[in-house]
Amino acid sequence: MNLIILGPPGAGKGTQAKRIEEKFDIVQLSTGEMLRAAVRRGSAVGQKAKAVIERGDLVPDEIVIAIVANRIGKQDCKKGFILDGFPRTLQQAAALDKLLQDQNKSLTAVIELKVNDSVLIDRISGRFTCSNCGRSYHNTFRPTKIAGKCDICGGDEFIKRSDDNEETVRNRLLNYYRDTSPLIGYYFCKGNLHSIDGMHEIDEIASHIQEVLTQIEA
Repeated sequence: MNLIILGPPGAGKGTQAKRIEEKFDIVQLSTGEMLRAAVRRGSAVGQKAKAVIERGDLVPDEIVIAIVANRIGKQDCKKGFILDGFPRTLQQAAALDKLLQDQNKSLTAVIELKVNDSVLIDRISGRFTCSNCGRSYHNTFRPTKIAGKCDICGGDEFIKRSDDNEETVRNRLLNYYRDTSPLIGYYFCKGNLHSIDGMHEIDEIASHIQEVLTQIEA
């Protein structure tokens, strides 16, 4: 079972990809993690990626695609994989089609998490984390039980990511709709898009995804 999970930033793609990995015994492949792993290994393509990253530039498609091609050819991907963060553009999707064909693989399904933009902005911009134990909170959806005190360790120092603010989130959404959302139509026309309501609780969303994938496997 070879899958792609799509959705805007903050939709919960990573969380659901991990659930799918555990349920169906396939490998979750994050573009960022694959890039970092290639750099650590010092492979030829990893060295190219490192040079680009150190310059502060975006890693070009040909490097990302080469890393993805190498990774999905590994033994642990024989049972299948779920791509999280790739493809991001129509050009990358076309390249993925070719590399799957070259490796005699096929795409089983594309899972789209559909969410409300205003909720996404609230979800991300309200996040903060205990600096001591790492417990995640949210100003609205998961505040601390006692103001200013972590529920787990009692710590009183919290971290908020610099990019977890409304302006940055809106820019990330703009990039998503400009570059990545056309993939929804692309995969719909190919007949393997499955849209899931991402506005429910995590467990309920995971259950809906599992129902879809179980029917596909049957």
